[in-house]
Amino acid sequence: MFVILTGLVFFAWGEIYSLFPSTNADTFGTKFAAANAGLLYTAKGTASLLVPLSSVLTAATGSWHVVFMLAAAMNIAAALLAWFVLRPMRHRFIERGATAVVPGTGAQAALAPRN
Repeated sequence: MFVILTGLVFFAWGEIYSLFPSTNADTFGTKFAAANAGLLYTAKGTASLLVPLSSVLTAATGSWHVVFMLAAAMNIAAALLAWFVLRPMRHRFIERGATAVVPGTGAQAALAPRN
């Protein structure tokens, strides 16, 4: 089961390469999109430094239960921040931007606001 679930987890974690940069550019604009995407990726790497702390918690409590509860709490906090902080920022960005038709496709595209 471990091998199967490991494969499924790595199969599903492609969003760091596909969704994060596009959501970042949509939310904060394209002017510093590469730098912001790099910052997001660096944050993911920095978060991996918390992994040794999970070993300390497991050794101190004798169970993984505290580690899983802490991870769930951090996921809930991230979801709440996305809903109450990121979502309003994105709505403001979209409201300020204009829409235009992308040549040759007929599709609508949001343009970054002009400062």
